[in-house]
Amino acid sequence: MTEDPVAELLSRVAQQDRAAFRTLYSQTSAKLMGVLLRILGNRAEAEEALQEVFTRVWLRAGRFDATKGRGMTWLIAITRNHAIDRLRARPDDAARGDNDGELLDRVRDTAPTAETRLIARGEAGRIADCFETLEPDRAEAVRGAYLRGLSYQDLAAQYDVPLNTMRTWLRRGLLRLRECLDA
Repeated sequence: MTEDPVAELLSRVAQQDRAAFRTLYSQTSAKLMGVLLRILGNRAEAEEALQEVFTRVWLRAGRFDATKGRGMTWLIAITRNHAIDRLRARPDDAARGDNDGELLDRVRDTAPTAETRLIARGEAGRIADCFETLEPDRAEAVRGAYLRGLSYQDLAAQYDVPLNTMRTWLRRGLLRLRECLDA
């Protein structure tokens, strides 16, 4: 499975990392703006909606679960749902364009296909197998940090090790996972 830089940024944003949020915005805002423009059809409204989307991302990044999908897919889903909510909030004639639902019909369903879900399930199996190559406490520490959002300090206290030791565990654990996944 390829690395997901957006998921990594979302994990850091969930910990209120402003630098990660700026990076996330710079790397994804153009694509999300494209989604909003396509759905809303109005640049000014799309720009306003984009700011609202990133406010939601800042507040809800902790809800992202990397085991259930890719970071960019999660962002696009939030963006699409927000745009649809804005369309629904418009007066009936404005939301439909030509009064026959044309604008709403153009909104593409971004739910994963059966093929995508099967591929993801296979990748999840590979990841689980790679976690088995780690020592049990190291594997749990990596899960705690990157899947449950625990801080390095919390993990160091939980495993009764110095903070720098925990950082080393996590860095080495991620390196071993990457090696396993790349093999």
